[in-house]
Amino acid sequence: MSKKPKIQRASGMRDVLPEEQKYFQKILDIAENVVDFYGFKKIDTPILEETELFSKGTGLLTDIVQKQMYNLKTKGGDFLSLRPEFTPGVIRAYIEHGMKNLPQPVKFYSFGPLFRYEHSQAGRHRQFHQFNIEVIGEGDPVIDAQVIQIFYNILSELKLKNLIVEVNSIGDPQCRAYYKKVLTSFLKHKESLLCPDCRRRLRENPLRVLDCKEEKCQKITSQAPQIIDHLCEDCHRHFKGVLEFLDEIELPYRLNPYLVRGLDYYTKTVFEIFIDETQKTEDDKPAARSALVGGGRYDNLVKLLGGENTFAGGGAMGIERVVIAMKNKNIKIIKSDDRSVFLAQIGSMAKRKGLKLLEEFRKAKIEVGESFGKDSLKSQLKMADKMKAKYTLLLGQREALEGSVIIRDMENGKQETVKIESAVKEIQKRLKK
Repeated sequence: MSKKPKIQRASGMRDVLPEEQKYFQKILDIAENVVDFYGFKKIDTPILEETELFSKGTGLLTDIVQKQMYNLKTKGGDFLSLRPEFTPGVIRAYIEHGMKNLPQPVKFYSFGPLFRYEHSQAGRHRQFHQFNIEVIGEGDPVIDAQVIQIFYNILSELKLKNLIVEVNSIGDPQCRAYYKKVLTSFLKHKESLLCPDCRRRLRENPLRVLDCKEEKCQKITSQAPQIIDHLCEDCHRHFKGVLEFLDEIELPYRLNPYLVRGLDYYTKTVFEIFIDETQKTEDDKPAARSALVGGGRYDNLVKLLGGENTFAGGGAMGIERVVIAMKNKNIKIIKSDDRSVFLAQIGSMAKRKGLKLLEEFRKAKIEVGESFGKDSLKSQLKMADKMKAKYTLLLGQREALEGSVIIRDMENGKQETVKIESAVKEIQKRLKK
């Protein structure tokens, strides 16, 4: 008989196992601590949103909408999509809940899974996680600089070094329209040398050619006219302000005149943060460079989604990519499973008493190791040693009948019998010493 095939995870998806959860939690703890200082509040938007939200917000001609979204049709005939990014959903919530009436700007952060159908590779999966921030209702360039600073601070506190910010301005729809003509004219003469995707992008949205990761396309675009030379006065003044703020806070950055980001809603400032060094793959070739953070300003998105003219900007940090960077740099997350107290029990009555005693320790916020599934005292004491417990509580049949418990000092082997209702206080006293 043929064996029944094993059920495995879907292609492009992955399990985040306990060992990696330590990294996820560390990143989230530090990120939340940083953004809390700057006055950001958490917002959770649905994983499923109307497809139109992303086709309008993210951009009908973007790769995300054309190739990467997970779409479905409900029994009621609604078209929904798994969110490929946070920003359109947050802006939709801002409009829907009348947040324009709150003191501006409003500052939000989000954390959770996103979904894009694309080829799996290191740091890029079909279900992935991001930490996202949005500042809605303020157009001053200081906000752009502060968003960059916040992500830089998070990465620095995670002990990642040699960070570099790449920054550019892509102007507004007015000055960008003229630049598109200039860029199209340049690329038309080299169209046959572009990859198939970029030949399509040249017809639909030539700015997206600058975002291509194909080496042959990058060689061409490195010679292309620079948008920074075609900014209107307002966009030029705004970008100059951003750079002056970055200089003031002494944050390392470099201008990348071909940085455009892959989403249609960006205006003016765009940025990405990398580790500034070439990594090697297993075959000793330079690895494809992946941004740990990306973002910018999107002043037209609120109006595009049905709201009023509203300034907005923000950025997103890829959690899986940050985890890979931390591991590559041998940044360890030490989360010890050691517990100062271990509860050992022998017999069914002792197990019942022990279960109640364990709850008392939980209420007292004292972490206690236990192994209720084991009956052998020897195996339980081995586990106490492995956890490096300072004290082991011994609860046998006799102790259960007498309402007592033995406290054993694991360092010197001394034992003392105390009333079971006094066990928590006795341990608290010893741990304080």
